[in-house]
Amino acid sequence: MKRLICSLVAVFMVLCAGWAYAAEPIKLGVAGAHSGELRSYGLPSLEAAKLVVSDINARGGILGRKVVIVEGDDACKPEVAANVASKLATDGVVAVLGHICSGATKTGLGIYRDANIITMSPSATNTDLTLSGAYPNFFRTIGSDDYQAKIITDFALKKLKLKTFAVIHDKADYGKDVAESAKKYLESKGARVVLFEGITPGAVDYSAIVQKIKRSNAQMVIYGGYHPEAAKIVMGMRNKKMKTLFISDDGVKDDTFIKVAGRYAEGVYATGPADTSKNRMAIAASEQHKKVYGSDPGAFYLNAYAAALCLLQAIDKAGSTDYAAVSKALRSNWFDTPLGKISFDKNGDAKGIDFTVYQVQKGKYVELGK
Repeated sequence: MKRLICSLVAVFMVLCAGWAYAAEPIKLGVAGAHSGELRSYGLPSLEAAKLVVSDINARGGILGRKVVIVEGDDACKPEVAANVASKLATDGVVAVLGHICSGATKTGLGIYRDANIITMSPSATNTDLTLSGAYPNFFRTIGSDDYQAKIITDFALKKLKLKTFAVIHDKADYGKDVAESAKKYLESKGARVVLFEGITPGAVDYSAIVQKIKRSNAQMVIYGGYHPEAAKIVMGMRNKKMKTLFISDDGVKDDTFIKVAGRYAEGVYATGPADTSKNRMAIAASEQHKKVYGSDPGAFYLNAYAAALCLLQAIDKAGSTDYAAVSKALRSNWFDTPLGKISFDKNGDAKGIDFTVYQVQKGKYVELGK
């Protein structure tokens, strides 16, 4: 009898293990630029998600279920993002970490909203993504364009004491939003915007806009957009011996900008997430990246790490993958992350997140403060 009982217990345990293993995994979509010119923004987020998921699965997963990542490469192109979002929704993801660029994020959000899929971006800063109220499914672990534009203009006016500006943008959701917000703040403070113009991304040459900046006699260029175009404009300005100051947004606060612009990057200002490298979790996350990938983490890595933690912990706190329950958990709890303790307001913006100003000094971005 004893032997029979032991045999039955063993069979039961095997069956239980089989049931646990057979349980449907929790699918986390990770969407962004995993290839193309802006991959240096997207790949760090994918790497962060993989590390977080690996740790969580090693501890038994979420709600007793394994977490699996479903990748979606949009190359930061809105027209590609629509297909990526549709595929992720069809694949049954319960949440999406991404997208990376604001334009691509905006394109995907309607698809996710209609499918009741929560989306959290580590880097999409377009102001209307949260404030328009059109996307109640959207959250982010970074500040808005409006906020960083205010930091840019306050720094230029109060710290640098400048009065005349050329405001340039790349005509896209992200860059134009930064530029329009900066123009609004400058004019409200009595500063002169002597040039306001958009450029076409991907052009080989920007000598025309460089010449306009030179003729405008602006003391500083405020640029809204990403590093490929910013590097070309800065190089064009310096080749013409122009000493006009240059400040941009977190789309330029990336080591790739410094690599492309070379010595011409020296002195350039850019906003970016405040440095949290001394945070205990940030140190551990960075060391984890070095151990697994053999290099320092790239742009928005900590923001993405925080986003992955928040999404998965919210599912755990909600006790289910139900859209309404997870949304409520995100807004009603504080989460320990490499960015510090954060929560989310009614619009989906993170509470506890800050931006600051950096400058390229001796080939590296150095935090200056606001």
